[in-house]
Amino acid sequence: MLTMLLQGFGTVIGNPLIILAMLGGVFVGIIFGSLPGLTTVACLSMFLPVTYVMSHEMGLSLLTAIYIGGMSGGLVSAILLNIPGTPSSIATCFDGTPMAKKGQAGRALGIGVFASIIGNFIGVLAMIFISAPLAAFTIKFGPWENFGVTVFALTLISSLCGKNILTGLLSAIAGMMFSTVGLDRIDSSVRFTFGMSELTSGFGLLTVLVGMYAVSEVLRIASADPEKATVNEEFKMKGIGLTLSEVIEQIPNLIRSSIIGLCIGILPGIGGSTANIIAYSVAKSSSKYPEKFGTGIPDGIIASESANNASIGGAMIPLLTLGIPGDGSTALLLGGFMLHGMTPGPLLFQTNGPTVYAIFASMIISTILMGLVMYFCMRWFVKILKVPSFILIPCIIVLCAIGAYTLNYRSFDIWALLFFGIFGLILSNVNVPIAPFILGFILGGDFEVNLRTGLQYASSDRFMLLHRPIAMVFIILAIFFFIYSFKKQRRQ
Repeated sequence: MLTMLLQGFGTVIGNPLIILAMLGGVFVGIIFGSLPGLTTVACLSMFLPVTYVMSHEMGLSLLTAIYIGGMSGGLVSAILLNIPGTPSSIATCFDGTPMAKKGQAGRALGIGVFASIIGNFIGVLAMIFISAPLAAFTIKFGPWENFGVTVFALTLISSLCGKNILTGLLSAIAGMMFSTVGLDRIDSSVRFTFGMSELTSGFGLLTVLVGMYAVSEVLRIASADPEKATVNEEFKMKGIGLTLSEVIEQIPNLIRSSIIGLCIGILPGIGGSTANIIAYSVAKSSSKYPEKFGTGIPDGIIASESANNASIGGAMIPLLTLGIPGDGSTALLLGGFMLHGMTPGPLLFQTNGPTVYAIFASMIISTILMGLVMYFCMRWFVKILKVPSFILIPCIIVLCAIGAYTLNYRSFDIWALLFFGIFGLILSNVNVPIAPFILGFILGGDFEVNLRTGLQYASSDRFMLLHRPIAMVFIILAIFFFIYSFKKQRRQ
């Protein structure tokens, strides 16, 4: 394995064009990730045809570099504008924006980049050394196991509910309700469309996410004092934003959050959009000072960014070893492999071993390039704060509308974007948290499909769930965590 990896490094480093392609991919990925409304999936879909004329190593290295850059770029707008550039940066807003409002935007960005680099390295190293064993374990997951994971993820909502668990749970239930609109994912029956054909395909995650966060934030800024909406301070960035003692103190948080992101990334269909929220929730629950979360502390940024970047390596594991994409980005990477005549699966390492290890090497190098680009270009990213709101707001709205329209190429999604923007603003004004709504919307479909599929399998055995040890472990953990969170919040 080490010999193959060294050969992969030789292939990548020995060709300057591959390094140049990765540098360009990282840069473009960061831009797409940092601009609200544009996504890593959109960037990959744009550059996928370009790789057709490239060699296997160069084309796939370019796509993975875009993937890494896009995942990391979301922290820029999350911290500077309180708008997650990607679904994987939702939790970064919780502490990144309050830190920026304190005049510590440079420090927050440095911490976010540092956590992204560490999370990427942990995820990629895990992908290299433990792909086969972990893939063999996840292939045992059936509907009941996936149902248990979903239930456990939903119970973590309690740590995102603020001072009132009831409003948070209602917000999550509302998100799950919106996820049921459109065609049923099992029998394709039409639900809650009220005679509107546009609702048949339901609401896209991008539309809901950008509307609830970006558009509602734009509406809030537009209704505020223009002078207060524009920040004219200079932010200086020194190092990674953490002292050596703070880095040592954050090591458990870094490792725990990265492992969470890695494990969730391995599970197909969940991805970094859930990993960052779960890692943030766990960091808050296990912290000695949970009341400080949301006020602008490094712990929250580190948990979110290390988890979502570690999920990259996790999502690549089932893609390479089983041919199962873990999220939308890896689904496009699957298309990239097939475009170059390779079929991901158990035989990939035997038939295209040198190319696979060249991709591993390129992902490590892309992580280093991502850190260099983010640090050296950060002074330009920070200047986004100085753009007057009357210029910034129209640009954000246009980008959001473009992102929503390109989802299905229909104007209905732009109206849906506006609806969720107004809905998100209303929730914020009545102190109902938005994060549980997003988590409920993301997990609602998986919750329903896995539950109904499991019940169909259990038609002849009502107690089948009790005979699934992996599923029972997750459900028991979910019950324990919910009771613990409720008692802890009541005690406070």
